[in-house]
Amino acid sequence: MAVALCAACWLAAPGRLTAEDLAEKIERMERQIEELKREIQTQKEAQPVRAEDRVGEVERRQGVLTDEVRRLREALVLPETAELKSAYGLGPAASKVYGIERGFSIGGYGEANLKNVVSDSAGTHDEFDLVRFVLYVGYKFNDWIVFNSETEFEHASTGKKGEVSVEFANLDFLLHPRVNARAGLLLVPMGFINEIHEPPFFHGNVRPQVEQQIIPSTWRANGFGLFGELLPGLSYRTYGVTSLDATKFRASGLRGGRQSGSQELADDFSWVGRLDYTLMPGTLIGGSAYVGDQSHDQALGGVKADVFAQIYEAHAQVRAYGLELRALGAIIDLDDGDILSRDKTINPRAGDPSKKDQPVADVMLGYYGEIAYDILPILWPDTTHYLAPWYRYSRIDTQNSVPAGFRADDAQDRNIHEFGLTYKPHPQVVLKLDYRLQDAKSGELPDEIRIGGGFVF
Repeated sequence: MAVALCAACWLAAPGRLTAEDLAEKIERMERQIEELKREIQTQKEAQPVRAEDRVGEVERRQGVLTDEVRRLREALVLPETAELKSAYGLGPAASKVYGIERGFSIGGYGEANLKNVVSDSAGTHDEFDLVRFVLYVGYKFNDWIVFNSETEFEHASTGKKGEVSVEFANLDFLLHPRVNARAGLLLVPMGFINEIHEPPFFHGNVRPQVEQQIIPSTWRANGFGLFGELLPGLSYRTYGVTSLDATKFRASGLRGGRQSGSQELADDFSWVGRLDYTLMPGTLIGGSAYVGDQSHDQALGGVKADVFAQIYEAHAQVRAYGLELRALGAIIDLDDGDILSRDKTINPRAGDPSKKDQPVADVMLGYYGEIAYDILPILWPDTTHYLAPWYRYSRIDTQNSVPAGFRADDAQDRNIHEFGLTYKPHPQVVLKLDYRLQDAKSGELPDEIRIGGGFVF
């Protein structure tokens, strides 16, 4: 019995067994428990007094086996995973399901911050917000079929500005390192933030503004496509997805056109593709493109138009020896901006010479550069903590070129300076402090201080 028990412990060590092995082991151990129960009963009936010590030893072994069965059952349902690590373009916590042998996986993240408006003006208020709490739920059916999903709870309550949304939910078919298939509600693979938006992995309490207005993160759409690694370090994703809804485009950008998976119009589909080349861990260059008609055969100001859109984006990142550099640039080229801008729903001021136009531009652009440096290893060489001062400059102009006969809304031409501190007492927990200065070509924008934090698990 002692030999069998030791063998059970050795086989149950992490990494020794597959899911099938675990199930078989549980069945075998349960049979052993039943045998021990019968032995206990036989000993009690045959020698109720002298067998006391023997019964106690058998009961102890039964208890050990019972605990082991419980632990193995938990391993089947909620297996422990290794260190969080990004996979197939997703954030580290969103990638947990790919690291397990089989079965159910759960992860998530959350973030909150306190915003202080430095120069109060009409309509501005300080706010303390639980920005979002997110759950990743996945299930690995076998070594090549995986379900993965993200459900987001925004602003703590659906009774105010909050909502509950499925950010992505897709099936992956892991066919070959070079060619895998994905279908469902997909994250559009553009920029840094749209796919990897977990709070410990970007600086600042607010996601970069360029990746909200030019690349409308978080951006998801129903579709299907392929992904993989063509060569060592060279990865790609290419999808066909439902197009944006052009009737929701505005002077401030295309963000309102996101359909987000809910009863999406599907008369038009767009293609999106991305390439990344990883030179070394943390250091990469890449780009992405999105093209397609966006109208879904809807009338715009009484006129039907294709509203063909092209979005191009390039990015680069360096992370080495505590230094972190990021740069991203994106441009939108939109056809039929004149038709959109004459639609009173989109541009309520169209045709009124006494008011400033708010047209949908033919060209929108944005870019930013970011630098950070982890200073703690200099001050405390053996530390596992992280403390980085950082700075980001952003330029956004969603009215860069407007249709003939319309005046650009200069309030949409903005420069943004942000700087702050990012502190991680643990790689999965972050505290943030940042200051934002904004100025526009026309009008005034208040400066903001934010203090907050987040976590992943």
